[in-house]
Amino acid sequence: MEPANRFTELVSSIENFGRYLRHKRYSENTIRNYSEAVRLFLSRIQKPPARITNQDLIAYNDALYRKGYSASYQNLVTSGLRLFFKTIHSRDFQVERIQRPRREKKLPNVLSKEEVARLLRLTRNRKHRAMLSLAYGCGLRAGEVLTIRPEDIASQRGLLVVRQGKGKKDRVVPVSAGTIQMLRQYYRDYMPRVWLFEGRQAGEKYSIRSLQMVFRQALRRAGIRKPATLHWLRHSYATHLLEAGTDLRIIQELLGHQSSRTTEIYTHVSNTSIRAVKSPLDTLKL
Repeated sequence: MEPANRFTELVSSIENFGRYLRHKRYSENTIRNYSEAVRLFLSRIQKPPARITNQDLIAYNDALYRKGYSASYQNLVTSGLRLFFKTIHSRDFQVERIQRPRREKKLPNVLSKEEVARLLRLTRNRKHRAMLSLAYGCGLRAGEVLTIRPEDIASQRGLLVVRQGKGKKDRVVPVSAGTIQMLRQYYRDYMPRVWLFEGRQAGEKYSIRSLQMVFRQALRRAGIRKPATLHWLRHSYATHLLEAGTDLRIIQELLGHQSSRTTEIYTHVSNTSIRAVKSPLDTLKL
């Protein structure tokens, strides 16, 4: 096959893969990551898909390991490639023969209550403060903050409906009276049309990249030098609830976790139980 024709075929197959993922309601982030993983693999393997073997996938996975890519990225690539070949080229590779790395078990990073308070207090822009307050005060992911519509807030009941979060599940989380009052003032000032938080154009959703920039600027103003990301606010929400005595099962529901094991990781970063432990050194008579 001529190089130009092969390139056209590969582009077409990746586009078809993207359409399949959208029809299956995969998140835009997953679609982007899987499509890019497939594109990089096909550009480096230099073979038509029909001639690619299981050994090619194994060799590519080994190359990623040697180049120092993370375990999570290796697993993402393997999952994306398997789904691509199965759905677009009707080929089911023996993924179990690919030595997938074990998932790294990292503890979630959190900010202290004092750090969160300082970060929000020094965020003067009303829209920016409202977005960050909801991310922390309701334990929301960045994408969930930006897909809120005004009608999703039941102010009289003190509830927020989070629609189609991770796993395409709806859930309900409580919103404090103070937060609702802040949102009312924000709404009067900005009068959003479709989304609660809109970009420069009316009816246009505020971008995740812009929200991440808002968070980084807030960190600098607050003098917080930790390598924090916006997702730390969600981790902080869960940890602070746990330290306040909230039942782990309730935290699981509020975060929208399918498995309780995902939520249990916050028990490892909660200070309450750790600080209660008395060191055996203190019992020694020195």
